[in-house]
Amino acid sequence: MADLSQFDPNAVGNPFNNIFGLPFSEDDARLVLLPVPWEVTVSYGAGTARAAEHICKASIQVDLFDQDGDQGWKQGFFMKDVDKKILMKSDYLRKEAELYIDYISKGEIVDKNKFMCKSMKDINEGSELLNQWVYHQTTALLGKDKLVGLIGGDHSTPFGFIKALADRHGDFGILQIDAHCDLRKAYENFKYSHASVMYNVLEEIPAVKKLVQVGIRDYSESEWAYISNSNYRVVTYLDKHIKERQFEGETWKHIVDEIVNHLPEKVYISFDIDGLDRKYCPNTGTPVPGGFELEEIFYLIRRISNSGRKLIGFDLVEIAVGQTDWDSNVGARCLWRLCNLLTHNNS
Repeated sequence: MADLSQFDPNAVGNPFNNIFGLPFSEDDARLVLLPVPWEVTVSYGAGTARAAEHICKASIQVDLFDQDGDQGWKQGFFMKDVDKKILMKSDYLRKEAELYIDYISKGEIVDKNKFMCKSMKDINEGSELLNQWVYHQTTALLGKDKLVGLIGGDHSTPFGFIKALADRHGDFGILQIDAHCDLRKAYENFKYSHASVMYNVLEEIPAVKKLVQVGIRDYSESEWAYISNSNYRVVTYLDKHIKERQFEGETWKHIVDEIVNHLPEKVYISFDIDGLDRKYCPNTGTPVPGGFELEEIFYLIRRISNSGRKLIGFDLVEIAVGQTDWDSNVGARCLWRLCNLLTHNNS
């Protein structure tokens, strides 16, 4: 374990240390963060592939006192280095995807263009390789009894992690904080699209017994049909309906208790930053009006933890890099709270 006798948590953050200026190595740390610099299939704005590096830089400014779990950091948080090969692969395939999306958006037929056929094949194969990489990385960390959090990248990135958690924990549920359902089948012909991640999870990982979505405010007819025909495997709280209930006098506590009751004993948190009001994430890839205040989400996660349920991991995705550091600063503070809640819950 790291020697903290000379570490002052009230001092200025040391940029030569790891995430949040903490003096831990991977071996010392109870919780290890895996950055996944991947944004190949994003369908609107880009910039998430480099989020982890910017979040790490911004994290030095985060004060280490957190009433949700002030001692959590003393168990050790560590972020692995960004894998430059994955980032380069993402950059290369993203350029192909941009051309492909532009082509199909004009109504062109993919089968009539050999270059576009090859691009689609390359992108799908690249996404499968990414899923395998994430699976192997997270499986290795879980095998060392580490708590694990994943930093995206787009929302396709945690698929391999969720698969690894299924191997480790058996049955569990997912709380998805998001503006979008991500239940499209092979959106834009990309099987592992960011817009398809929860569809793929439900279709390919039977250990996920429940998906509870909160904050949804942009979804397709086919996604709503999928939810309606899921026999309550998917429970979706639309942003519109949450606000209407509050307008009519219901408290957030009452709604949160209802949400928590849908979740099984073990819970994974999938936190797409666009589930928040856009003032927190102005550069996120697919912004939608509406969304939560930050404290509403952390109240919800605290209630899950306090209910006796076990938090088994999290992802934090779709944080984009803008002209200012605002998105990264919000992301760093979200990450800090998630890390403390996860370690506190598993103490």
